[in-house]
Amino acid sequence: MYKIDAIIRTSKFEEVKTELKKIGIDFFSYWEASGVGNELTRNHHSYRGTVYDTQYIPRIYLTIVLKDINVEKTIECIEKSAFTGEVGDGMIFSYEIKHSVRISNGARGDASTAGPGDILKSDDKK
Repeated sequence: MYKIDAIIRTSKFEEVKTELKKIGIDFFSYWEASGVGNELTRNHHSYRGTVYDTQYIPRIYLTIVLKDINVEKTIECIEKSAFTGEVGDGMIFSYEIKHSVRISNGARGDASTAGPGDILKSDDKK
């Protein structure tokens, strides 16, 4: 199993969410995040007469835990749907997960991330 963390533009969140759903990734955690990036050349920007501090860039932070076979297609999906071609599109990180337990039923490993459409072999439930 793997964990994917992705930091994306807030404006691309709905598109990323829609595209993930299309490839069968229908559960993930997300939250609003702010960060400082290399794309900043100045700290203030004026829009319609109001000055905004651009030192902190609003982003969405996604966390997805999934089976090994879904990792590459998930990364590609996020990369394509979050892309604008401009500096500041975000980052994607993946980590190997050693242990996973679904608290509600004690399922472990791949079985702990199983969704309603997943077909599990009997030995996956151990």
